Amino acid sequence: MLFKSARQSAAPLTDAEKLAWIRLSRTENVGPITFYRFIEQFGSASKALEAIPTLTAKSKKQLVIPPLAAIEKEYERVRKNGGDMITAADDVYPLALAATEDAPPVLSVLGNVDLLNKATIGIVGARNSSINGLKFAEKLAKELGEAGQVIASGLARGIDTAAHNGSIETGTIAVVAGGIDIIYPRENEKLYAEIREKGAILAENPLGVSPRSRDFPRRNRIVSGISQGIVVVEATVRSGSLITARLAGEQGRDVYAVPGHPLDPRASGPNALIRDGASLVRDAADILESINSFSGNQLSDVARPTYSVPLAANDEIIEAVHRPDAAESKTLLINAMSFTPCEINELIRSADIPASLAQTILLELELCGEIQRLPGNRVMLVHA
Repeated sequence: MLFKSARQSAAPLTDAEKLAWIRLSRTENVGPITFYRFIEQFGSASKALEAIPTLTAKSKKQLVIPPLAAIEKEYERVRKNGGDMITAADDVYPLALAATEDAPPVLSVLGNVDLLNKATIGIVGARNSSINGLKFAEKLAKELGEAGQVIASGLARGIDTAAHNGSIETGTIAVVAGGIDIIYPRENEKLYAEIREKGAILAENPLGVSPRSRDFPRRNRIVSGISQGIVVVEATVRSGSLITARLAGEQGRDVYAVPGHPLDPRASGPNALIRDGASLVRDAADILESINSFSGNQLSDVARPTYSVPLAANDEIIEAVHRPDAAESKTLLINAMSFTPCEINELIRSADIPASLAQTILLELELCGEIQRLPGNRVMLVHA
């Protein structure tokens, strides 16, 4: 597996710009892909925040931009709790994750940040796992850890818990679906404390946010994003672990699966992955031989991203959306879209309008909740 090159960059963020990053990432309707489009368009989060009211002036829906004081308070609370909030432009941010298209712009972190840029393998699987599944996951994590791999998982009960327990002494990263101060499930309170002391805990959501159903797939993409490979140990074909495996494949990560008995529903997921091309895992050696056979999977091959060069001056972008022909261009773009994803470059060619104007109009439409931006440089209309 080869990590793709990350977005290129220049200087570290100032303290003020870091707060602007957090503020923009917490703004309504601004997901990761939209966030990076803003940075590309306007050159900085602070300039993007200045532009949002103008971009949405004609919309009936006014977006909620978090007050700076609220962001400062959250940042201070995380730091008082012994943690930090890191951005995708910071050196400590997981470089492998930064190379993905929808990397979280901001992560809260507790524990040992040095683990975030070490060779990592993710281990995931069923919550209602078998005794043998738990034993295998813990043993696998322990042996991989002893071989120098950090183990990442999602702190869920079952296989996740076993993977963390097996690697607590060698290095483990828990990615939680809620805020970094929310322990879920509560039964893992002791494990959470151990990982905080000896490993690292990551969260994309703000402090105090309890995990919602939509947060678990978002968490899963982080587990796979920080890893060079994902191992699935027991999972049904419709489980979150299979979502993690799919995301890993889309991110260019290696996918491994532990086979099981065909009559055990918990083996249906790994068996299906193996049928579809995942690497079969019998022990840690199978994984170590696989990752060591590639010379290009080192983090040093990935460029550290920074975000500082806008496509056009701030005023030019704002003026573009209010040009006399902007309304007509907006109509052309909307008419060219549908409720199924379409590639943005094809959309711009079909509408036959300048790319810079099209990108600004797309930002306006997304902020107003009229379209959704998807990985792969795609967009689609949203049902009202």
